[in-house]
Amino acid sequence: MTSRLSRGPGTSAVEVRRSARRSRTVSAYREGDRTIVLIPARMSEAEERRWVTVMLDKLAAQESKRVLGDGELTERAERLSAQYFNGGARPTSVRWVTNQNTRWGSCTPAEGSIRLSHRLQGMPEYVVDYVLVHELAHLLVPGHGPRFWRLLDAYPRTERARGYLEGVVAADRLPHLPLARGESPHGESPHVE
Repeated sequence: MTSRLSRGPGTSAVEVRRSARRSRTVSAYREGDRTIVLIPARMSEAEERRWVTVMLDKLAAQESKRVLGDGELTERAERLSAQYFNGGARPTSVRWVTNQNTRWGSCTPAEGSIRLSHRLQGMPEYVVDYVLVHELAHLLVPGHGPRFWRLLDAYPRTERARGYLEGVVAADRLPHLPLARGESPHGESPHVE
């Protein structure tokens, strides 16, 4: 078995392990802060790149379906604080709430409390992480001035996560019209052979 370490989207480490015993299957799993992708030894570098992308997407989809409890959310916030703010942002509580329908998250710096909207549950991990990093940054800088945004520059998926959330808001504002008989929700006509 041979192994090679590379970087995935964002800053996560991806270790690709090639095995002569593996003939057709590709699998992946998380090991700490690293993703391990197992592939057949005979695969070309182009196939390897394609399968790494496919498997990272599959893992992200699986993880986004898993809802974190408040304890796990607190652990995640502490890990993100250590990673992006040298542990300087120290929340006293981090929890999901159901009464935030116009905000993704909120923070009370004087108390050290962070609340995330339940609407984030099921969204991609990088989006939840962005909202956590955003609220952690408020523990260090209360407003949204230049210093605050410089802190957020440390999180490599800020723009992507903001775009995702903007898309969710825009989709919520679209009129929800009933579908015509036989029409798909994506606007395509059904194909009949």
